[in-house]
Amino acid sequence: MKRIASAAAGLSLIAAAALVVVVVGCDVPTVPKEVVVYTALDEEFSRPIFDAFTRETGIEVKARFDTESTKTVGLANAILAEGERPRADVFWNNEMLHTLRLKQQGLLREQPMSADANYPPEYRSADHDWRGFAARARVLVVNTNRLAEARWPDSIEDLTDPQFYDQVGIAKPLFGTTATHAACLFQEWGEERAKKFFTGVKQNCRVLSGNRRVAREVAQGNLIFGITDTDDAMVEIEENNAPLAIIYPDQPAADDPPAGDSAALGTLFIPNTVALIKDSPNPQAGHALAEFLLTSMVECRLVIGPSAQIPLNRNSKADNACRCRVKTPDDVKAMQVDWPAAAAGWDDAAKWLAEEFGAAG
Repeated sequence: MKRIASAAAGLSLIAAAALVVVVVGCDVPTVPKEVVVYTALDEEFSRPIFDAFTRETGIEVKARFDTESTKTVGLANAILAEGERPRADVFWNNEMLHTLRLKQQGLLREQPMSADANYPPEYRSADHDWRGFAARARVLVVNTNRLAEARWPDSIEDLTDPQFYDQVGIAKPLFGTTATHAACLFQEWGEERAKKFFTGVKQNCRVLSGNRRVAREVAQGNLIFGITDTDDAMVEIEENNAPLAIIYPDQPAADDPPAGDSAALGTLFIPNTVALIKDSPNPQAGHALAEFLLTSMVECRLVIGPSAQIPLNRNSKADNACRCRVKTPDDVKAMQVDWPAAAAGWDDAAKWLAEEFGAAG
């Protein structure tokens, strides 16, 4: 509780500072009264942060959320549809893919932010139009009551192993972080290998509506293992005391070269992203909210909260109170991703995946 109280105090100071930064020097020195944010992060995790921002700035946050299975697609499509008359000021996405697709369409506003220097370059745009923070990892979760440790999977390719037919799960690879993962695999492996993998997944796995459901089905023993995100796995472990083990897939073997040189694929880490919408109705308030979301105090709130996210801000990493409960790219080999290339190839990959898995949610 002390850590949360400390974070809240820090949020107060930073929110006020962020507001001053964007208001001072503007042609119209009036305080904006509202900001519209489209967010794919679960409401239970994002709403308290919006409330803290409103308390400290007086700016009302009007948030739009979407469903678990299609939220990133639905929100990104809404921004695309509203392109000539934007309604959203800020897009807080819980993954990368659809943020980058909006960038490709020229719908993001380029604007430097005070927090830019605190984040590694691979998780922010050189054009200052999107930033990544508070990551999650794509992991395998195993029901320890159903599978002996000697048989635990260690690779995402174990999802296609016939010995586990109809006993393993994955979310439909058209939405959210599962879609981002698919885009990265198409880019890294190439079309032929990626299609072979997902054909095997379709034949061998139960395809479910979302990552949270995958984690829950494994926790309840309805599946032996599945692929999900660390936040959904940690909710089952910490809140529901589920018999789950988290496995960070595709790591180098003990006798392999150092992790950075190994041929092992590595575990995919996917950050949240925040982006300002071009020509939005409340640009000053949008900037203030984006600066607020990128503070180390907000990131620490996501790290120490139920979603157990992974800090990327160097100030968060240096904060002893911001203790990560899951492994980070400093602990395991991370999958190396060319994010713009993965996004550029997504339309073709998505068309094939929709034909294979069905476009409907």
